[in-house]
Amino acid sequence: MKSMAKKLRKTIQSRTDHLLEVREFVLEAARKCGFSDDEASKIVLAVDEACTNVIKHAYQNAPDKEIQIEIQTDENTFQVSVIDEGKAFNPGAAKLPDLKQHLAQYRRGGLGVYLMRTLMDKVEYGYASGRRNEVRLIKYLTPSNSIVRG
Repeated sequence: MKSMAKKLRKTIQSRTDHLLEVREFVLEAARKCGFSDDEASKIVLAVDEACTNVIKHAYQNAPDKEIQIEIQTDENTFQVSVIDEGKAFNPGAAKLPDLKQHLAQYRRGGLGVYLMRTLMDKVEYGYASGRRNEVRLIKYLTPSNSIVRG
C-alpha cells in the first residue's frame, strides 16, 4: 500500500470551553497515525497550550474570533497548525523560564511556549503583519509509531 498525505481541519470560536473539541480532534488524529496514548497526550497538551495562548494573548480573551486547527500527516511527520488573525507573537521574545523559580513562586501560566518546545520535536512560528499568525507543532513519526495509511 502507498502512504498518502492527509489534511484535516477544524475551526473553533476563541473560547476556552471549545478546547475540549480541539483536544478530542487532535487525540483521535494522533491515535490514527499510530502514536501511543502517552505520545498522543503530549501532542494534545502542546496544541492545547498553543490555542490557549491564542485566546489569551492574540485575541485578548475576545470570545467571538476564530481559531483554525489544521492537521497534516505524511509518512514522516504529524503537523498541527494553529492559525489565528490576532495580535502577532514574537517567539524570539519568549524566554525559557527558570522552572525552580517559577514553581517556588507558585506562579500560574507562562509555561506554554516552554511546554510546546519540550513536548514536540519542532515548533515554528509564521505571521503576516495584520493578517494571520500560525504556530506549527511538528512530531516526527518513528518506525514504531507510523502505520501505513491507504
